[in-house]
Amino acid sequence: MITEADIKELTLNEKLRVMEMLWGTMDKNPESAAIPSWHEDALKETEMRRQAGLEEPVDWDAAKQKLLNR
Repeated sequence: MITEADIKELTLNEKLRVMEMLWGTMDKNPESAAIPSWHEDALKETEMRRQAGLEEPVDWDAAKQKLLNR
């Protein structure tokens, strides 16, 4: 099993790839992943800011590439 110490040694790109793999396995069975209320609240707040013109949507592939280029 991978430890927190192992994760800390990964580069940013490696961490992003691991996160992507984890999310990829979670979406196979979405009903088993409960969404915490704080996360739902954060999503609602972001949507309100988007509707008010204070947030601009960003294409996931473009955002991911921007993070990988850091």
